[in-house]
Amino acid sequence: MNGNDGPQTAGPGPLAGFTVGVTAARRADELGALLQRRGAAVQHAPALRIVPLADDAELLRATKELIGNPPDVVVATTAIGFRGWIEAADGWGHGDELLARLRRVELLARGPKVKGAIRAAGLTESWSPGSESLAEVLDRLLAHGVAGRRVALQLHGEPLPGFVEALREGGAEVVVVPVYRWMPPEDLAPLDRLIDAVAARALDAVTFTSAPAAASLLARARARGLEGELLGALDRDVLSACVGPVTAAALQSRGIATVQPERFRLGPLVQLLCRELPARTGALTVAGHRVEIRGHAVLVDGELRPVPPAGMALLGALARRPGWVVSRADLLRALPGAGRDEHAVETAMARLRAALGAPRLITTVVKRGYRLALDPASHGKYATD
Repeated sequence: MNGNDGPQTAGPGPLAGFTVGVTAARRADELGALLQRRGAAVQHAPALRIVPLADDAELLRATKELIGNPPDVVVATTAIGFRGWIEAADGWGHGDELLARLRRVELLARGPKVKGAIRAAGLTESWSPGSESLAEVLDRLLAHGVAGRRVALQLHGEPLPGFVEALREGGAEVVVVPVYRWMPPEDLAPLDRLIDAVAARALDAVTFTSAPAAASLLARARARGLEGELLGALDRDVLSACVGPVTAAALQSRGIATVQPERFRLGPLVQLLCRELPARTGALTVAGHRVEIRGHAVLVDGELRPVPPAGMALLGALARRPGWVVSRADLLRALPGAGRDEHAVETAMARLRAALGAPRLITTVVKRGYRLALDPASHGKYATD
């Protein structure tokens, strides 16, 4: 057991019955394992792929340019990106030349992790903000004046919004060093399936660990003519969980509400989902049983009961009006692809009752329909006044 995971408890995990989408390219297996360990079903669809550094002709070109025409300032933004750049240059036979150039420039580090990577390479940073804020780095550069200066910016993923433009407006010549460039995935089928699942509300949450991944998901939905459906689902029904504020901004700019942990790491992100998803479902007391309706399963007195999609559709329709009779016609409309045959409702209802393992949870009201046998004192997400 991982010591950071806390004690393991018997019974369903906090994410049992929920399905979570994972868009990460890097560390996707680690994130997926953390989610599954807590009971979630995981649908993985990398929204991006990383161009291998050794094959990245654009990075090689930028490296040679900086060696041949050295900058006045180099801004290192991420530890993994800076290390990768030095390692790639060494693999191309330009490592010593690059390090020699970097020793003679003003080297700015965005935060402590980047400082560590710089010093591990045998270099020393000129300055680093205490806040880890790139905005503070920009403020320092502009305060000291950048007119006529050549500034190299080590990127990690997409260009940083407004940073390059502000430097150029201040009169600087900016050279970008595109470490770990993102590209769309070569196989788009998993991403398309994830988009379809979000639009159909078949997922309970989607996790985002980088702003480029969020942008890529939205761009692919737009290309397929599904952007409106995707945004509608993420806005109302499918939780968008982001690892940090930079990632969240890519979604928030499109009007999507997001949640994010206080510490921008995978573990806290999973812990946040363990709190948020169960809180969104609520619980009902039905026929003396505690019932919690989740994405693809139901907890009945703490026992996880998987329910087929048709049954979940019926249960959702009943739970929207707990204790009230829902007509067969309304239930038929809730069944996906059922057509006009009300016998489909009876068939799905029989399977639902069998799956729940407690037939008295749902009461048949002769000639009218069905209702949840809600206890008078029950309260929860679905309870009416």
